[in-house]
Amino acid sequence: MGITARGAIARTPGAPVSIEEFTIDDPGPNEVLVKILASGVCHTDLGVKSGTYGTDGFPFLMGHEGAGIIEAVGPGVDESRIGEYVILAWRAPCGECRFCKTGQPNLCAASLNAEKRMRTTDGVTLTPVLGIGTFCTHTLVHAKQAVPVSPDLPASQMSLIGCGVMTGVGAALYSAGVRPGTSAAVFGCGGVGDSVIQGAKLAGATTIIAVDIDPQKLEWAKQFGATHTVNPKDGDPVAAIKQITGGNGVNYAFEAVGIPQTLEQALFCRDLAGTCVFIGVPGPGPTLELDLQRFFDLGGSFKVSWYGDCLPTRDFPLLADWYQQGDLNLDALVTREIALEDTEEAFEAMKRGETLRSVIVFDR
Repeated sequence: MGITARGAIARTPGAPVSIEEFTIDDPGPNEVLVKILASGVCHTDLGVKSGTYGTDGFPFLMGHEGAGIIEAVGPGVDESRIGEYVILAWRAPCGECRFCKTGQPNLCAASLNAEKRMRTTDGVTLTPVLGIGTFCTHTLVHAKQAVPVSPDLPASQMSLIGCGVMTGVGAALYSAGVRPGTSAAVFGCGGVGDSVIQGAKLAGATTIIAVDIDPQKLEWAKQFGATHTVNPKDGDPVAAIKQITGGNGVNYAFEAVGIPQTLEQALFCRDLAGTCVFIGVPGPGPTLELDLQRFFDLGGSFKVSWYGDCLPTRDFPLLADWYQQGDLNLDALVTREIALEDTEEAFEAMKRGETLRSVIVFDR
C-alpha cells in the first residue's frame, strides 16, 4: 500500500527546492525502504538543483549522502535486514557486467538502483539524485545500496561516508595508491578535498599541501592533516608547491574543484612520473588545453577517480571503524546540523564558503 514521505524536491533548474510530501510504493524485488536519519548536503546536489549537469530528470528528489534504518524489504530480500542501520551507496556493483566479470566492480557499467517508485502528490515520477534521494524522511533503494554498519555510530558522520568522505579517502588510497613517505597536493579543500587529505595521511604521506583560495578552508584543512597550505591569491600555486618540495613537485596531485585552471595546476605541480587524480565534477562545457610537450616530458599518470574507486560493501564498514578508532576525523566535517526546512539555506551557506558540510537530521 506504500507510504507518504516528506522531502526536498527540485522541480525547476535553478529554482529553490520545495519541501513536499510524496508517495513511495512498497519495495519491489531486491529493494528496501529506508528511514533516513541524516543526510549530508553535497556540492553535487547544488549542481543537480542548478541544472549544471543538465536539465533531464527534473523533478529531482534531492540528496545522495545518507544514513538510516531499513524499515521494509521487497521480495528477494531477507526480512532479517529490517532494522539494519545502513549507509547508502550511490554505486552498487551488479556482478554481471563486463567490468564486474573481469574483477573491476568499481567500474561497474550497470550499477544497481531501485525502480522509480516515488511520486509527487500530483503524480509526477521523481528522479532520486544518483539513484538514492536522501533529503527526505524515507527513500527506496536497491538492497545492495544499503550497507550495514555499527548502530552505535552517529548518523550525521556516517552519512558523509556515503559520498564525499569515501570519494576523497578512496581517491588517495585506491585511485592514486599513495605510498608512505611521499608528498601530495590537494586542490580544493571542501568536504571531498579534506577527505583526500585524510586519505593521504592514512596512507603515510608526510608532506600534504592544501591549496584553496579561501583562507578559512585552508585553516580547516590543517585539522585533517595538511602540513602546508597554499593560497593561489598570493601567487603561482605551482611555484609555491615546487618550493615546498625542494623544487621537485609532489608525487601525487588531486583536483577536487572541476575547473580547467586548477586541473592544469594539479598536472604541472607534480614531480617527474607523478600521479594526478581528477575528482572534481566539471559538468558539460569546460575544456582543457595542454602544452603536450611539457605534459609528455613530465611523464607519470593522469586519471579520473569515480567514487574513489571504492567498493562500498568493503569500504564503508572500514571507514566507519577508522572513525570509531579515532583515525578518521568526521566530526570536524559536520559544520552544522539542520532541519529539512533549512535545505535551501544550506545551499546558500555552501556558496558563501561557510560550511564543509551541513547535515540534515531527522528524529531517530
